[in-house]
Amino acid sequence: MKKVLLLGVAVAALALSVPAQAELKFKPGEDPRFHWANYDDLKKVDLKGETLSIFGPWRGEDETLVRNVLEYFQEATGVEIKYSSSENYEQQIVIDTQAGSPPNIAVLPQPGLIQDLASKGLLTPLGDATGKWVAENYGAGQSWAALGTYKGKDGKSDFYALPYKADVKGLIWYSPDNFKEAGYTVPKSQEELATLEQKIIADGGKPWCIGLGSGGATGWPATDWVEDIMLRTQAPEVYDKWVTNQIPFTDPAVVNAIDIFAKIATDDKMVDGGAKAVAATDFRDSPKGLFTVPPKCYMHHQASFIPSFFPEGTKLGQDADFFLYPPYASKPELGTPVEGAGTLVMITKDSKAARAFIEFLKMPLAHELWMAQGSFVTPFKAVNKDAYASDALKRQGEILANATTFRFDGSDLMPGKIGAGAFWTGMVDLVGGKSAQDVAADIQKAWDAIK
Repeated sequence: MKKVLLLGVAVAALALSVPAQAELKFKPGEDPRFHWANYDDLKKVDLKGETLSIFGPWRGEDETLVRNVLEYFQEATGVEIKYSSSENYEQQIVIDTQAGSPPNIAVLPQPGLIQDLASKGLLTPLGDATGKWVAENYGAGQSWAALGTYKGKDGKSDFYALPYKADVKGLIWYSPDNFKEAGYTVPKSQEELATLEQKIIADGGKPWCIGLGSGGATGWPATDWVEDIMLRTQAPEVYDKWVTNQIPFTDPAVVNAIDIFAKIATDDKMVDGGAKAVAATDFRDSPKGLFTVPPKCYMHHQASFIPSFFPEGTKLGQDADFFLYPPYASKPELGTPVEGAGTLVMITKDSKAARAFIEFLKMPLAHELWMAQGSFVTPFKAVNKDAYASDALKRQGEILANATTFRFDGSDLMPGKIGAGAFWTGMVDLVGGKSAQDVAADIQKAWDAIK
């Protein structure tokens, strides 16, 4: 089976090589949104005769977009690029690295898997200078530098993974027309948000639409709520200890965050359809109440991807807009935290081309070329924000660039049996009426069982 999978990836890589003389999507030097001086610098890097293999998670439309970016690196340097992916890319990269046939570059969105690869000596350190560069050039840079740092086979921490392409979570979606008609303004703090909730209720409306349904993954949207609340009520160090089980789910800080969410999701006055509808409503259907006449709700908490499930024809910035789930005015020491996810780029087989590719990703151009196509935001502060394909993406990029703290989705950092298991089911139990304390105890019991 291993040989079949390896052969399959090899064939895919050969079949999906970036064309040697591809037509570049944006003609170098013509569009002022791009840092074309970066392209001129790339042309000074001679990689003719070399091959660069890249294995990543991007498939479908995203694969087309990333290939458009890779073409510039290939055209400028003369390297031959072979990009491949797999439906089961997490398992495939483990097979390839352990079999001694890894790609030069691996791109992964799972920090836990990256740590596993680093601890087995299967990654090449990118160097302290690159880690320092991330800390200095990304919004909440120290957070991103820490995210790319892992312990190697010798137990020593090194910078292994360069963040490239991020996702913003913790966004509150709303209809500007509905807000304007009702006389509501976007809250800038949790305190203002609480006042707005009570105003909406007093006016006979429902503040929130919430849906946790997702088939076998039912419950996951609630984990994003709890993670957002943790970052707004606790120092980021507490969050870090929580996701690594250095403090248990039963810690008062965690129980408090779960309880804050419960007081929203189980209050019939707060949620469209009442508490009983929360777990029964599919997350893809839950934002639709924003667009009914009259509106069934005024706000919806979800990540940047959710507009894909808005009614057809919905125009962002006009029919729908968003704001960041706000911090507490009473906790200024916590700054402006942002929760999200993203992909990290590693060297799994060292080469001159692999090193040059990492340097390419440190150029604004490598980000701008994808920004201009859509489906991409970055915390890199040096990019030209006018390169973003839409105002919505530009604002999400600004959220990342202006964040004081960034933390990766907590459930993705936890063991699968917790982050994609007990945490999900615990949230379903919570909206079903179980207390925050009892839910926390159940999740912690499941975590203790896998030690």
